[in-house]
Amino acid sequence: MTRGTEREQTPEEIARGLDAFLSEHPRAVVLEDGRVVFEMREAKYRLAAEHGRCTLHLWSEDRNLVRRVSAVATRNGVLRLSTHRFGQTKPQTLELVADRDRRTPSARETTRVRYLRVLERVLQREFADWKVDGLRTAMDLEKSFGPAYARGSLVKGQQAWAVIAVNEEESPAVVDGILTLGILWLDHCRAKGDGRRVFQGLKVVVPRGMAALTASRMAWLNTRAAQWELWELDQASEGLTQREPADHGNLTTRLVHAPNEAAVRERFADATARVMALVPEAMRGVVELRVRSGAEVAFLLHGLEFARVRSGYAGASFNREDEITFGAGANETPLTGENEGELGELVARLFERRHSGGDKRDPLYRMQPERWLENVLRRDVEPLDARLNAAHVYTQVPAFAAGDRGMLDLLGVTDDGRLAVIELKADDDLHLALQGLDYWVRVRWHHRQTAENAGFGLGEFQRLGYFGGVRLSEADPRLYLVAPSLRVHPATEVVLRYISPQVEWVLVALDERWREKVKAVWRKRSVGTTA
Repeated sequence: MTRGTEREQTPEEIARGLDAFLSEHPRAVVLEDGRVVFEMREAKYRLAAEHGRCTLHLWSEDRNLVRRVSAVATRNGVLRLSTHRFGQTKPQTLELVADRDRRTPSARETTRVRYLRVLERVLQREFADWKVDGLRTAMDLEKSFGPAYARGSLVKGQQAWAVIAVNEEESPAVVDGILTLGILWLDHCRAKGDGRRVFQGLKVVVPRGMAALTASRMAWLNTRAAQWELWELDQASEGLTQREPADHGNLTTRLVHAPNEAAVRERFADATARVMALVPEAMRGVVELRVRSGAEVAFLLHGLEFARVRSGYAGASFNREDEITFGAGANETPLTGENEGELGELVARLFERRHSGGDKRDPLYRMQPERWLENVLRRDVEPLDARLNAAHVYTQVPAFAAGDRGMLDLLGVTDDGRLAVIELKADDDLHLALQGLDYWVRVRWHHRQTAENAGFGLGEFQRLGYFGGVRLSEADPRLYLVAPSLRVHPATEVVLRYISPQVEWVLVALDERWREKVKAVWRKRSVGTTA
């Protein structure tokens, strides 16, 4: 029973509240005793509202948790769950937090002001011949500058450096975004200059031990456009150490072996038929069957995974059996004879609500727009470039290390054998250019391994089952950055001006009605990129 006069929540109400929160916040984190135990962009969950109780099962690659949930309450973007371990009556609290940074605005401001003082002392000591000028964290939304980044300059006569820094208490995502904001800051400093100062480059300062991604990106900036320096700051000792930009593409990726799709589909034919029997007959043609591995097939509606079939061992025996689960996003419910009708109704509601003409306010319509866009382009990639080979379009090859990415990427090939890295974004994101560069760097690194080890014969990608029958070109991949035309952030083109000319890129803006039909409305290319 909830406190005061509040009535007791039914298991079904609790389950709906949980499901609605996680649908609305797919990147939420789960806290127990103030500590992050699950990140929902990587974890899975199951909800069971039966036998008079609501049971929540959460799991990831390294953790497993099962709790009975007796009540939920939302406050300030946090869903608080009153939970019970099995066999125990004393309640405990789990928190689902939409924003991992739970500091109060005043606490964040205090941290940032204190960091400014540290940064100014360090810069003045390390660059004694230069004057530290205009350090600040003030927000400027028009120019995309937020208060998490300290910005200023170092000045000596007519010479100047733009400086940007971030403190160690900011989130990893904020730290990783510093180079995009740094480029924008350098460009802003140059644009507002009165001719008395020449900004020769950018100094980026990140917390100690958090420079790897920025170093990888900085290695591919244009050294003719500006000078680039990367520094790590130990806030405790106030020690500043310079890091050299380097290609770290091999450190955080792995190539995933392409499964034998025909064999997997044949193996799961009976289970597939059982799943498709629950899909409205008129809609079966829009379901995408995605072979995840030799032991798993996923079923997707416009990029949203709603069911999957996995092969595993039955109990303690060595006999294999197929498990079918249903659920949108991270939610999973095993299919049984008892709940087949209920799950059939769930699937029918999903198909009624998630379609190109659906209600844009509906959470099921809005969920995972990048995956919807990916699904559309996997079916028809030619609007991006007529030379792209529609028979060879792959997702997440190579795969990023867990937690390293939130974006989706496609890897394809043009008709002349040139690899094509395709970065997608359905909403505006000022980090589009450098996130696309991340994936390009890694694909290029694996492609270079092919050159060194196989002389562009049957190389690393093709040994693992990709691009069968295609002779891959020795040239570096081409980078395609794709977003709806009104969602291309103005920062994207600024950042692209500072990318190394070695990186051939194409920025493709799609018609806003891409859910109905994919159509490119304009393209912009790097200098030297062939049309």
